Amino acid sequence: MKIYTKTGDKGTTSLVGGTRVSKTALRIEAYGTVDELNSYIGLVRDQAVNEKRKDILKEIQDRLFTIGSILASEPEQSKKRLPDLLESDIELLENEMDNMDKELEPMRYFILPGGHQSISFGHLARTICRRTERIVIRLAEESTVNELIIRYLNRLSDYLFVLCRIMAKELEVEEIAWKPRV
Repeated sequence: MKIYTKTGDKGTTSLVGGTRVSKTALRIEAYGTVDELNSYIGLVRDQAVNEKRKDILKEIQDRLFTIGSILASEPEQSKKRLPDLLESDIELLENEMDNMDKELEPMRYFILPGGHQSISFGHLARTICRRTERIVIRLAEESTVNELIIRYLNRLSDYLFVLCRIMAKELEVEEIAWKPRV
C-alpha cells in the first residue's frame, strides 16, 4: 500500500464511510487536532522524567487514536464496529490524578508554565488538549459526537496539568506562582 493516494490533491478527504469532505471541515479539524495532541503526548512520554509513566501515556495515546477514528467516521457509521471509548477510560485518568495529587502540595495560586523543558512539553500538550476539546465541542453543536469524547478530553487536560506539577516535583523545579500586577 502506498502512503500517497493523490485523492486529496484538490483539498478533500474521505471520512470513514466514504463521504468526501473539504479538508477544512470542522470534523477534519477535530480529528486532526486530536492527532496533533497525540504527537505531543508522545513527546511527553519520551521525557526521561516520565519513564515510570510510559504505560499510562501510551494508553492515553491509544485512547486518542480511538477518539480520532470515531471523529473520522460519519455519524451514521456508529453501527459499524469502531474502537470503544469507555467510562473506565475517564476513571483511569481520575485515579492517576488522585495518586499524583497525594504527593503534591495543595495549589494556592496559578502556576506559570515552564521551569524545565519536560514540563514545558507537558504544558504544550495540555493547551493543545484544551484546543482539541473546544473544537470537538463546536463539532458537537452541529453534529452527533459521543459525549464521552468531550469528557475524556476535559479530564485529559486536567491530567496533563497535574502531570506537569508532579514532573516539577520530581525534577526538583520550583513552580512559579503567577502574581498579577494590580
